[in-house]
Amino acid sequence: MKFLDEAKVFLQSGDGGNGCVGFRREKFIEFGGPDGGNGGRGGDVIIEAVANLNTLIDFRYQQHFRAPRGRDGSGDNRTGKSGETLVIPVPVGTLVLAEDKETVLADLTRVGQTVVMAKGGDGGFGNTHFKSSTNQAPRRADPGWPGEEMWVWLRLKLIADAGLVGLPNAGKSTVLAAVTRARPKIADYPFTTLHPNLGVVHQDGREFIIADIPGLIEGAHEGAGLGTRFLGHVERCAVLLHLVDGTQEDVGAAWRTVRHELEAHGHGLAEKTEIVALSKLDALSPELAAEKVTELARVCGRPVLAFSAVSGQGLAPVLRALGRHVDEARANAALEASAARTLDDGQDPDEDRVWPDLARVPSSEEEPETP
Repeated sequence: MKFLDEAKVFLQSGDGGNGCVGFRREKFIEFGGPDGGNGGRGGDVIIEAVANLNTLIDFRYQQHFRAPRGRDGSGDNRTGKSGETLVIPVPVGTLVLAEDKETVLADLTRVGQTVVMAKGGDGGFGNTHFKSSTNQAPRRADPGWPGEEMWVWLRLKLIADAGLVGLPNAGKSTVLAAVTRARPKIADYPFTTLHPNLGVVHQDGREFIIADIPGLIEGAHEGAGLGTRFLGHVERCAVLLHLVDGTQEDVGAAWRTVRHELEAHGHGLAEKTEIVALSKLDALSPELAAEKVTELARVCGRPVLAFSAVSGQGLAPVLRALGRHVDEARANAALEASAARTLDDGQDPDEDRVWPDLARVPSSEEEPETP
């Protein structure tokens, strides 16, 4: 399966059905009067986050989505059938952006969460609706209201608890293969990883998801190398494991390069908890490894772990450190969610449905502005 994390799609809800002009024609019923029914409502377009999807590759082969229109009304006061709702499944972690690629319309972070992107048009009134004491035989029926249409961008940001960052060939894919059942491509040349990979770590009775993104180079925040597209996949991570290749000549410069790109990218990456680790310990002598660790700790100003993903030396402490931060982040998220539920006493029962604020309509309680 190919990986695709961005796609542009066209959405169109269904038009409403037309109203009907009809009159009763039964025998022995004089002046039967109007009986034209209303048109049916057009179908909505809904985007839903589902499990078991981790790519937007399906939207490479289909970019246009149109919901069916409502049926027209008919005689005997029969309302037309409403158009069926069109549900578009996307992976969890998908952002829905406006055509300008900046305005966020929805952020789907939970399985089952939905957002109504385009509402179907209302059906037109039949002539029965216009019957009154002064107009007992109306011949007016309204056409259905048109649906909504728009172009939107879908951008996937993987949901992971921990993220692996570092320069190309720092050993990120080797770590992922060593601690999970994922099988990323591993080779002794840079940019072996061309798209993010996910794996599940089982450690000390806990489970957490770890993400490996392609290596960063200087200028990545401006689009150099594989650019900023893959930096977004670690924005949702609770902790970052910053790998520095121990075989490099200047480990301090390697750490500063990646750190600068994280800070320049923004979106809270620089504020995330960072665990710095010296990789490829099996390729260093004990004396050289101690020297590299000391130098790296002096540059980054924090304790540095050293390990080898090939031999497994020092790998357990790294996983325990990641697990502790993941547990803390989950506990904080649970407390925040509990506090939000406590404060929100008037919660909508359909809490998973999101209505994007495309055009704010003033409530009836607000005073209209005077010109």
